[in-house]
Amino acid sequence: MRKLCVAALTALLAAAGMSSLATGAAADAGAVESVQPLPARATLPGSVHSERLLYESSTVGDEPAVAGAAVYFPPGSPPPGGWPVVAWAHGTIGLGDSCAYSVNGPSAVDRDWAYLGTWLRQGYAVVAADYAGLGTPGEHPYLNGRVEAHNVVDAVRAASRQYSSISNKWVVVGQSQGGGAAVATARYATEFGGPELDYRGAVGTGVPAYIEDVIPALGPGVPPVAIGAHGNAYLLYLLNGLRTSHPELNIESFLDDSGRMWLERARTECLGPLSDELAAQHVVIGDLFARPLAQIPNLHGLLADTIGLPETGYDRPLFLGQGLRDTDVLTPQTLRFAGVLAANRQPVTLKTYPTDHDDTVNTSLPDSIPFVRNLFG
Repeated sequence: MRKLCVAALTALLAAAGMSSLATGAAADAGAVESVQPLPARATLPGSVHSERLLYESSTVGDEPAVAGAAVYFPPGSPPPGGWPVVAWAHGTIGLGDSCAYSVNGPSAVDRDWAYLGTWLRQGYAVVAADYAGLGTPGEHPYLNGRVEAHNVVDAVRAASRQYSSISNKWVVVGQSQGGGAAVATARYATEFGGPELDYRGAVGTGVPAYIEDVIPALGPGVPPVAIGAHGNAYLLYLLNGLRTSHPELNIESFLDDSGRMWLERARTECLGPLSDELAAQHVVIGDLFARPLAQIPNLHGLLADTIGLPETGYDRPLFLGQGLRDTDVLTPQTLRFAGVLAANRQPVTLKTYPTDHDDTVNTSLPDSIPFVRNLFG
C-alpha cells in the first residue's frame, strides 16, 4: 500500500473523527488521537490490556505527524505512582505501513518477545513507538535521530496521559536502528519531554555509529556490501530515508533505472522479504548507481546532521552493549563512538560480548537489568 501524502492527513483524521493538526508543529505533542486493539501478532506474550495508541508527534522539519505505539502492561496491580516505563525503540523492520511494529509485530519475533518479556516481568510497562511514517500517513525518515527521539518521547507522554496506571518515570532501550534511536533519545529526552516526564537513562545495543563516514563512498562500481544478511536492504532504506529528510538532493537522479526500481520497492517492503528478494536477484549495490553520491556538496556534513549520533549533551546514564561478532553494524565504529563519549566525559557504560547482532540483545540483559534498576533508585 502506497503511503498517504502529508497533505491528505487532515482529511483522513477528520473522516476518522480525530482532531486536525496545526501547520508547522505538533499542536499538542503526545495528545492521543485514538486507542485501538492490538493485532495478535503485535501483542507481547504475557502482557495484559495491551493497546495501540495513535498520538500527535512530529517528523522532518518539526512538521506535525501522527505516530503509533504499542503499549504493554505487566499483570498484577501497579506500584504506587504507576508502572515505570521502558520505552522500546525497535530495530529495522521496513518502511511500508504494513511493517509497523504496532501492526505487524517484530521482525525478530523470538528475540524481541524474549527481550521485552523480560522487562515486563521486571515490573515495567513497555511503550513501543513505531516512528513517524510507519503505519501512519507520510514517509518514514529512516535513521533520522531527532525525528525518532521526538516519536519515542511523545509515545511515552501519550501513554502516561492515557493510562493512570503508568508513571512518568521512564527509560529508553533499543536495538540496531532502535539502538541509534535510543541514543538520540537519550540526548534529547529531557529537552523534548520537559517537566511532564521524568527521564532516567538509556540502553542501546547494536548501535549503528558513524554511518555518515560510509555513505559518501556509494556509487557506480561499489562491490557487494558485506553488512550482515540485510546490507543491501539497509542501504536502500537509508537512501529512502535520506530523500525523505532531504528531498532537495534528488536522490533518484544518482540511480539508474534498476536502482530507482529497487528504491521504490524498498519504500513499501518489509525487511525480511526485501532482503530475500535482493539476495535471490544477486543485486550488487554498485550496479544501482548512475553517478557517485560524493557529487553532493558537503554530503558528509549533511549526513552527520541527519543520521549522526550526538557526541555530547547526555544528562543521564547511557549503557551501550555491543557484540564483537556483529556485522550488521560497523562494530569498530560503534566502539569508536563509545570511546569518543568517554573522552568527552559523557555518562557512558560500555559492555562487549562475544556475540553477533541478534544474540547481543538478550545476552546484555544481565548487565542492563541492574543498570536500569539503579536508574529508578
